[in-house]
Amino acid sequence: MTPDADADLFAVIHRQRAARSFSSEPVPDEALARVLDAATFAPSAENRQPWEFVVVRDEDARQQLGDVMQRAWAGGGKDFAAARISAGMLADVDRGMTGGVAGAPVLLVVAADTERGLEETVPSSIFPAVQNLLLAATALGLGSALTTLATVFAAEVRALTGLPDHVQPVALIPLGYPARPLGPPRREPFSAHTHRGRYGEAW
Repeated sequence: MTPDADADLFAVIHRQRAARSFSSEPVPDEALARVLDAATFAPSAENRQPWEFVVVRDEDARQQLGDVMQRAWAGGGKDFAAARISAGMLADVDRGMTGGVAGAPVLLVVAADTERGLEETVPSSIFPAVQNLLLAATALGLGSALTTLATVFAAEVRALTGLPDHVQPVALIPLGYPARPLGPPRREPFSAHTHRGRYGEAW
């Protein structure tokens, strides 16, 4: 890998952020394949690679998954979030949960096969794959977001996507070209939360 390629990686990391509104431009299979391939190069517990991906393009199916998210949001998700995030972020998330996410041309349901890996290690195996997926999407100019709210109604997600009982839905990722340019994410400097040797010793 060249130094320039290394620099590109850090640039992608610094601009990766959640997208919650999407254009209608279709996502080519080639781009999807690259994103999914990147996901599978994440680490997983015991290298069991328990991930399963369902690519949902059908408009009706996407709307049904969107309805699941809306019901979870209206049924307590919004009230819980309102006490924890800023009004501006709440409004953005609300737009996503009430239509923006379902408007993405692709919804990826990320699931874990609990027969191929321990159920206790699902998060440590699946979320690194999701992070790879989000970064790869950003590198290709695609918008994406990590959402887990739909898994409140896991049985419905299973029914809509044909997942068997031993395959556990973990996340739902909208994927598409952003409807508007996305600025860089706001982050506190790492040094504000890094300790040298012992907690409390400033970096």
